[in-house]
Amino acid sequence: MAKTKWDPVKYNQVADFVAKLGEPLLVLLEPKLSDSILDLGCGDGSLTEKIKPLCQNVLGIDASAEMILAAKAKNINAVVKDAHNLDFNEQFDSVFSNAALHWMTSPNAVLSGIYRALKPQGQFVAEFGGFGNARIIVDALTRCLEREGIAYQNPWYFPTAEAYSDLLVQQGFRVEYIELFDRFTPLPKHLSEWLDTFGQAFFENADIQQKRHIINEVTNLLKPDLFVNGQWYVDYVRLRVKALKS
Repeated sequence: MAKTKWDPVKYNQVADFVAKLGEPLLVLLEPKLSDSILDLGCGDGSLTEKIKPLCQNVLGIDASAEMILAAKAKNINAVVKDAHNLDFNEQFDSVFSNAALHWMTSPNAVLSGIYRALKPQGQFVAEFGGFGNARIIVDALTRCLEREGIAYQNPWYFPTAEAYSDLLVQQGFRVEYIELFDRFTPLPKHLSEWLDTFGQAFFENADIQQKRHIINEVTNLLKPDLFVNGQWYVDYVRLRVKALKS
């Protein structure tokens, strides 16, 4: 399985918008001071920091040890844990996740663990990449890799609202709200930086020169669509959901 290596400093330089655009989720979360909340895929804790003053207890988990170190540096209670193998049992009033679930390619295992982690009537609030997310980029990238004869692995899971809703119901959740929406998102840096950070899995079988060549080719192909008024954008599509444990 391809594994993306996260550098918290580089991540914030390339994608500082991720936590900022996740802030509206806190309205959907509606944390209470007495709540215990699990932030699943917390990254460096940039959004966890905003949850922390709003509830009694918040725990951040992430598969990246580097990200967890960065979260702990912000005085956040955080541990390294793979969300495919959660071992919590009715400990949390809410499970919250922003921009992480599309990296988890066995959603049934993840949702099963989330369901177990929640107290009765607990809530699951999340936003992540949905069907069609970064489609223009993925299409161009895979086309260039295939032309060069380089084997690749797509590391992402981008479901439709209908498919994800079905998975939630199968796990025992009651879906209160689910929406798939476009978010054409400006980047703080060049698209090549985004590809280098988020597209690592695609280049596992490419050497440095091949990788550089393909990234240059992809950015040239995408410039007419994603370079607007001197700024690069990504054609994000997000899936936002709130579900209750029955």
